[in-house]
Amino acid sequence: MSVAHTPARPLLWPTAAGRLLAGAALLGAVAALPWLSGADPARTVLRARSADQNPTPAELDAVRRQLGLDEGPLTHLAHWLRGLPGGDAGVSWVSGEPVMPQVATALSVSLTLMLGAFAVTVLVAGLLCARTVFLGSRRRLRRDRAGGTAAVLAALPKFLLASVLATVCGVWWGWFPSSGWEGPQSMVLPSLALGIPSGAMLGGLLDQALPAAFHEPWARTAYAVGLPPGHIARNALRRTLPGMLPQLLPTVVALVGGAVAVEKIFNIPGLGRLALDAAVAQDLPVLQTATLALVLLGVSAGVLIRALRHALLGRPLRDGALPALHRPPLTVPRSLRWITAGCALALLALVTAGLLRDPLQVDTAARLLSPSLEHPLGTDALGRDLLARLGHGALRTAGVALAVTAVSALTGLLLGMAPRASAGPTEVVSTLPAVLAGLLIAGVTGPSVWGAACAVCVVGWSPYAAQTAALLEQERASGHIAASVSLGAGRLHLVRRHLLPAVVPPLVRNALLRLPTTVLVLASLGFLGLGEQPPTPEWGRLLSENQPYAELAPWVVLGPAAALVVLSVLAVTGSVQGRGKGA
Repeated sequence: MSVAHTPARPLLWPTAAGRLLAGAALLGAVAALPWLSGADPARTVLRARSADQNPTPAELDAVRRQLGLDEGPLTHLAHWLRGLPGGDAGVSWVSGEPVMPQVATALSVSLTLMLGAFAVTVLVAGLLCARTVFLGSRRRLRRDRAGGTAAVLAALPKFLLASVLATVCGVWWGWFPSSGWEGPQSMVLPSLALGIPSGAMLGGLLDQALPAAFHEPWARTAYAVGLPPGHIARNALRRTLPGMLPQLLPTVVALVGGAVAVEKIFNIPGLGRLALDAAVAQDLPVLQTATLALVLLGVSAGVLIRALRHALLGRPLRDGALPALHRPPLTVPRSLRWITAGCALALLALVTAGLLRDPLQVDTAARLLSPSLEHPLGTDALGRDLLARLGHGALRTAGVALAVTAVSALTGLLLGMAPRASAGPTEVVSTLPAVLAGLLIAGVTGPSVWGAACAVCVVGWSPYAAQTAALLEQERASGHIAASVSLGAGRLHLVRRHLLPAVVPPLVRNALLRLPTTVLVLASLGFLGLGEQPPTPEWGRLLSENQPYAELAPWVVLGPAAALVVLSVLAVTGSVQGRGKGA
């Protein structure tokens, strides 16, 4: 991996080979899922067909012969691949219908939903960045942003937001359909549920990158010669957007396969829901075809995003004359200390008070009680004290989520340092639902909290690898790298003194914003029986378990959701204070 300044035409074959190998490995793993799961595929398929819990041996043998289960996964995979060039992906093991029309219809629905979510994402990100763009284009940017608003919105659970929107805007007010997929109106509420957290994620990252663009010499010169603020704002966005574009792949494009919970709440026949149902029923032809569609989508989106990045950066990137972005020293608001201290004290009080109570005591006579002196946060559907469950689950939730986030970020950093080799796997993994990875890993290790953590790590490194590769590409094309090389700087010096300082701070910011998402993904795996098992108190699982009762007893989800938001705000504001002290 050369860090020299001399521009050279990048080799395309390592990236193409990485895409091919990653896609083949994923499809091979999916093909082996019925045999890896440890369960009898014939029994699972027969149960999905007729809900028969006790099939006879003769019925099981008939299904095995019909599906050719004795032939093994490689034979099935080869047969399926032979039919693809002619548009034949086989027939569903469960329904007996052709697979290709099912996947094509679900993919079109998911792509439409993704476009709606993308529009909301752009709107939310623009609103979060509006203040920085306005002040920066007028040379009036003096104070740092806490990022609390972005942290709060990014921490909102998508399935909880979807439930609230469906209940309030769909059922109570009747503004939009709360279920089904019948026309443009049906995509409004799910697009909001998916786009608001995604927009907060990308908007928070962009808002932290913009001050460095407004601090560049060209911006000062443009302001001095009297160019309009709109011109300065457009060029600043063009300067910073290339670093954010790779995040579209794991944040927005991944919604095609990863919006399972929202699709279920709104009864949307999307690809994520189809893939999950096929994985649970071990309907191999449907699952393989859906996985292939996700792989092709990820690769296509990755190629388009890479081309758009190069078009925005233009000739300076190709010629190695791109100025490095350096964030200016900004005054940290004094109120930020109070916000950080308040969040820390709130979490400490929550944990301390909760640890003094029994989280497993069931009282069926006290089901879904509202908050009171005896139960400050109310009780759940089994009459268990929510404060106790939140307090006892705090350390476990935060510890596992932090460990998974740290491993994912470190893995992404290391892989992103070799962008040509990791570009293909990053594109393939970015659209892979964590639930599918959880099913594959649980088939080998069995359901456990650490198996779920490994599943999240398997797919969770892709946002950080994409960000690392993008930032390193821009940093290597800057003039100070060429100056260091001309002065005899070695590769280790360049990495330690120039490349890592340019990559690690935004990577940490990204990881902190994604911390609540990690908690919720772990919870979704536990809810499906692949991770943390009941009755263990864990914040994400509390949200998943209590979500059906949100309309009847909203406090059962408000407590865990508020704790998750406070944790996110504490992480983000604490990092801003640390950056301010470093500056």
